[in-house]
Amino acid sequence: MSDEPDDSQKTEDATPKKLSQARERGNVARSMEINTWLMLFAGAILVGTMGPGLMDDIRLLVTGFVEHPHEIAMDSGNLGDLMSDTIRGVAKIMAGPVVLMVVFALATGVVQNGFVFSPKALEPKLEKLSPLKGAKKFATSRQYVEFVKGLFKIAIVGNVAVLLLIPELNKIDTLLTYDLGSILELVYELIMRLVIYVLMILAVIAFMDLVFQRMQHQKQLRMTKQEIKDEFKQAEGDPHIKGRLRQIRMDRARQRMMQAVPEADVVVTNPTHFAIALSYKPEDMEAPIVVAKGQDEIARKIREVAEENDITIVENKPLAQALFKTVEIGQDVPTEHYKAVAEIISYVWRIKGRVMPAT
Repeated sequence: MSDEPDDSQKTEDATPKKLSQARERGNVARSMEINTWLMLFAGAILVGTMGPGLMDDIRLLVTGFVEHPHEIAMDSGNLGDLMSDTIRGVAKIMAGPVVLMVVFALATGVVQNGFVFSPKALEPKLEKLSPLKGAKKFATSRQYVEFVKGLFKIAIVGNVAVLLLIPELNKIDTLLTYDLGSILELVYELIMRLVIYVLMILAVIAFMDLVFQRMQHQKQLRMTKQEIKDEFKQAEGDPHIKGRLRQIRMDRARQRMMQAVPEADVVVTNPTHFAIALSYKPEDMEAPIVVAKGQDEIARKIREVAEENDITIVENKPLAQALFKTVEIGQDVPTEHYKAVAEIISYVWRIKGRVMPAT
């Protein structure tokens, strides 16, 4: 049995981490229809802006062939030079549009997904050379959809071209009376009309395909609940281990706190719910500090340690509650509680024969 989960188990949307990893591999939602539309749109702009100039250049280039064919020397040497000059002339005329179309082609991917740099996608993999896997990839339902979509586009463009050209058929007989410039203008006009109509239709197809491709991409990257749990464990650590470490830290902090109780001067209680151990060493401290505090079970343990070490326990419910809520272990007693704490410590010291220093 395969360890790969089947699609029915992949019910959760991909996490940001998986989306980022997929992007690093170059696995992003791509619509070839958007690329086609953008290239056609770029071509229409080039034809619209540069077309007249290109037509004039082409007209000048081919005028000699049409108007003065009898003047062309037909020997092999001259024909070779003429062909070379013609090819260079066409290349010079088309160089600008070709370069711009290449730039547009490279920009189509950026328009859809931003700049995607994925060196991992360029790594050679032997499995990519497998004919069997290639055949399986071709036989996927997605390939069938692309094939049908291609036929659909060809049919649409063909119909648009036919509907556009049929009204022009009655002009064929009159074309012989046109000069070359007029013929080129007519061709230019027909091309622009055809491109505009096709662009309008393909814009709808491209938008629908973009939505479809993104839905398919999200579906492809879906995860199982277990995969999400495993990713969370890798990113945040196993919650069981983290909980155990947290418990260990709390136990050690509690042990250190209990070890400080025998050094306290007094333990203020609620009497059963809260217990706060206070220490005051005038020579080292500006104010009494809380060395231990606890609630319920921990409060009971603090009282037990205090009793075992002959630490005086004083019941003062309001003060115990206030100190428990407002003061952390190791902090000084707040000024608003100085008087109450000083009275308790003075009382304890008098019992034990100590004297509170003068303030």
